[in-house]
Amino acid sequence: MKFQHLLVAQYAQACHITINREAKLNALDRETLAELHEAISDVLSDDGIKGVVITGAGNKAFVAGADIADFADFDAHQAYELASTGQAQVFDLIHHAPKPFIAAINGFALGGGLELAMACHIRLSVPHARLGLPEVSLGLIPGYGGTQRLTQLVGRGRALQMILTGEMISAEQALHIGLVNELWAPGELLERADGLLAVIGSRSASAVAAAIKAVNAGLLPNENGYETEKAAFSSCFGTADFKEGVSAFLEKRKPRF
Repeated sequence: MKFQHLLVAQYAQACHITINREAKLNALDRETLAELHEAISDVLSDDGIKGVVITGAGNKAFVAGADIADFADFDAHQAYELASTGQAQVFDLIHHAPKPFIAAINGFALGGGLELAMACHIRLSVPHARLGLPEVSLGLIPGYGGTQRLTQLVGRGRALQMILTGEMISAEQALHIGLVNELWAPGELLERADGLLAVIGSRSASAVAAAIKAVNAGLLPNENGYETEKAAFSSCFGTADFKEGVSAFLEKRKPRF
């Protein structure tokens, strides 16, 4: 399908999804979120794709927040539906995806943009990026999981400082507090993201999916992460990947997953 606000391209077993609204600093509106849902759903159903890189067009912004004009006249009910739909169809879909999603943060990652990056499993950034959740300056709070995921990533104190002040932090600060995994020069950012996906893609896809499920379970209040880990661990023993991995180890060769 041809998207209006996204560029989607496949490189080997990796898919790049680029939010392509450079004139709007790649801000998220409802149409872009709907396209993201469709693109992500397509990726998850394609066995030939083992991982995804999400980035923004240009060199100024990853995603500089939500498109405020898109919801300026909403009432409380409409806002609740907006947050519920966005969380379920995009942000949670990424968070719980059995394939790795890497956010390649190539510039400003603010508001919904930072929430999109935080939903991804790994975050890489350029040094000049600025990150923040400025919603309180609009009389709002993050609505796409930002209060939860930021706290999980950096702890309650740092999360509250960022959310309550609405101030941006540098990529270096984000690296220091664990909000991003690595910093890379602009010309190397996507290459590094693809390199990581290539490494992950060389591993067992069923084991990767099980690991993501087990890690995520520990973040859910009504799930016992240890029990989920044991169940996921034991289920691996019934897979063809386990048989191949053990055979390759005993035969001193690389596994062919």
